Amino acid sequence: MEQDSCTCQGLRVIEVKNFQHIKKILATARRNRITFGTQMNQHSSRSHALLCITVQGTDLATGSKTTGKLNLVDLAGSERVWKSGAEGERLKEAQNINRSLLALGDVIQALRARQTHIPFRNSRLTYLLQDSLGKGSKTVMVVQVSALESNVGETLCSLKFAQRVCKVELGPAARKIESGGGQCD
Repeated sequence: MEQDSCTCQGLRVIEVKNFQHIKKILATARRNRITFGTQMNQHSSRSHALLCITVQGTDLATGSKTTGKLNLVDLAGSERVWKSGAEGERLKEAQNINRSLLALGDVIQALRARQTHIPFRNSRLTYLLQDSLGKGSKTVMVVQVSALESNVGETLCSLKFAQRVCKVELGPAARKIESGGGQCD
């Protein structure tokens, strides 16, 4: 399988043929995801989770191939350090999460302002998502918020971020079709 234009050291590409294999890979990913209890969340995610699904279809009559990519991302939430009680290794994790979320915010702001330079390379997260956040892509964001009154500050931050994301216009999605003579849109 051809490597993505956007790679990151340590990531693996696994070709799957059936749903059972997908379930097995997702179970492994779930076991490998690190969570740790904080004063805010008993099962706080200590990293982002990113699943990239690339599907390729072939038109048997013409031989042309259509490729689509779906990124499913579960962002670790931003927790206020003073509120979470994070120390030591947990504090470093929280700082890294907050830095990558800030970098994602910078990318969203640059896209929204239609800047010529989009800072995708400022974090691994944005680097991996650049082909899904660029022109010709469709992006959907679902925000999970807390119903607890004690988390109203985090909920408002999440909703304000989602509001900024909603204002980004990437243009119409482009189809990726490869004919016998090469790739065209």
